[in-house]
Amino acid sequence: MTYQGVLTKMETEFSQPIQYYLVFENDFLNMNQLLNKAITIQFVKYQCLNCGLNKPIYRQGFDKQCFYEVPQAADWIMRPELSRAHLGKEDRDLGYEKKVQLQPHIVYLANSSNVKVGVTRKQQVPTRWIDQGAHEAIEIVEVPNRYLAGITEVALKNYVADKTNWRKMLKNEIEDENLVEWRERLKPYIPTEVHDYFIENNTETNLEFPVYRYPEKPKSLNIIKQQEYSGKLVGLKGQYLIFEDDMVFNVRANEGLVVNISIN
Repeated sequence: MTYQGVLTKMETEFSQPIQYYLVFENDFLNMNQLLNKAITIQFVKYQCLNCGLNKPIYRQGFDKQCFYEVPQAADWIMRPELSRAHLGKEDRDLGYEKKVQLQPHIVYLANSSNVKVGVTRKQQVPTRWIDQGAHEAIEIVEVPNRYLAGITEVALKNYVADKTNWRKMLKNEIEDENLVEWRERLKPYIPTEVHDYFIENNTETNLEFPVYRYPEKPKSLNIIKQQEYSGKLVGLKGQYLIFEDDMVFNVRANEGLVVNISIN
């Protein structure tokens, strides 16, 4: 059985363990059901997630021209402190920016390879934590817009990491942390204008990923360079497919690629 479609990040369902779905235009794959099966991934072509053209993907699933034009790839996406919709100021598309920026946002702590601080829209909890491969996470601040979340993250980055070590996360070299204690430890460093949004009483969320075997030395699959790869799928964590031979494939990092996926 072979399925073809353009890659976008896997959809997920919060359960024990997490359920993963690869959604194509005409097909829908429950990836959990493919665990312990041999699959083949074959690169077919590019398909920009904005214009749909067969042009090399630059970043985030967009070709270079679209990346620098669409509001979904503006700087405030990666750097929420640059958000300006609350001031009525346009970056690329004020309507889109208001829709995304002017809604409840969460500043959180997540533990995937280490404790890190991050920002996400409230409606993206716990999806954001799943995508990062965090085995535990906790909300620390809930604010009404992206800008306030961004300045909080910037302030806390001086005291806690803001990046995940993907190799350590995939190897499952993790230690449990008391995220409630971390939250209290970081509270004094939250900006004054955000103090009233601090979440006083909550507990951490624990996540379980469907992994039969963690890679000892994860190797990242470059499907464009390799063109085709076959292997036995043994795990799903973050947005990664984990194979028996320690090869790993980051689905999200390959958005905008059209692939064939065959179940052998």
